[in-house]
Amino acid sequence: QVQLAESGGGLVQAGGSLRLSCAASGRTSSVNVMGWFRQTPGKEREFVAGITWSGGGTEYVDSVKGRFTISRDNRKNTMVLQMNSLKPEDTAVYYCAADRSRRSYVAYTSGSYDYWGQGTQVTVSS
Repeated sequence: QVQLAESGGGLVQAGGSLRLSCAASGRTSSVNVMGWFRQTPGKEREFVAGITWSGGGTEYVDSVKGRFTISRDNRKNTMVLQMNSLKPEDTAVYYCAADRSRRSYVAYTSGSYDYWGQGTQVTVSS
């Protein structure tokens, strides 16, 4: 089993930055693709960004391209989402996710991920 723990959420003004971290523990050798999702009340969980095991493949939802950057350090079992130029519409609970399959690409659907963190709140004020 793998446990994921997010940190780094908070309140920031529009145009500001936040850095989210995800720490994996447990059977981390089974972790492959990792990603970030976000969710607001009454809406489905939305893919934000994902990264392959090697870090060579990254994907972003169009609304965050050019503003967010995803990275990972497999030696430390961590993943980071650097969020710049934040907008009020980025307000959500952000979840870290990990996939144990052998796929070599980033999946966009939440059902493709096996492990989830508890989430961290990001609030962007206007």
